Amino acid sequence: MPAPDLALLTEAARGAGRIALRYWKQSPQVWEKPGQGPVTEADLAVNDYLRGLLRPARPDYGWLSEEDADGPERLGAERVFILDPIDGTRAFIAGEETFAHSLALAERGRVVAGVVYLPALDRLYTATAHGPALKDGQPIAASHRAGIEGATLLTTHPNLAPEHWPGGVPEVKRSFRASLAYRLCLVAEGRHDGMLTLRDAWEWDIAAGSLIASRAGAVVTDRLNGGLQFNTAHPQARGVIAAAPGLHGALIGRLGLGA
Repeated sequence: MPAPDLALLTEAARGAGRIALRYWKQSPQVWEKPGQGPVTEADLAVNDYLRGLLRPARPDYGWLSEEDADGPERLGAERVFILDPIDGTRAFIAGEETFAHSLALAERGRVVAGVVYLPALDRLYTATAHGPALKDGQPIAASHRAGIEGATLLTTHPNLAPEHWPGGVPEVKRSFRASLAYRLCLVAEGRHDGMLTLRDAWEWDIAAGSLIASRAGAVVTDRLNGGLQFNTAHPQARGVIAAAPGLHGALIGRLGLGA
């Protein structure tokens, strides 16, 4: 039932935004999570809110959140919430506007509903597995760029190091946003031709955005050109490449994997 689930995720995302904005630019407490970067008291408050809303509403659904201890119980659930309470925590700490809430529902390994909400911009991206990708309720579409030259790519500078590109480092116009979920949505709306991260990516960072990008017409795979699977025992993907179809094929070719 993707429509009721999408409505629930949307309600949850907007509520999360109201909580996050209470802490934004207010010097929230910050800690370092070993191997995962910073976390703030806002991340934890948002996570508490989401857990309190979503779990009672769908008690038979599994749960995977960046801010909760993981366990094997979710692996036996047909449907699983996959959440990042605040994606782009470094941007949040810096007082930037581009942090996001990333909320997804996966069914048997596939994302079937996804919401990415940027509360500081009041910008909402949504999609279901059989519906259009939307931004603030209006359909969006990925770009139609057919090749690499002149393409706009959201990625970090290390991802363009020569050792990753046996076919030659692509000549692109590089940009960056701290939130992986937002990067995927920027590809979905065609503001950038593609995004890539060659490092392993946590499922909670990419679940919602990967659905939104794919429903907008982008091709979304891992760095090895394989399909993304969710609710896996070790919840990480082998990187992510999301791009206009022609650009995606060109990037895969430059990575030495063939088109």
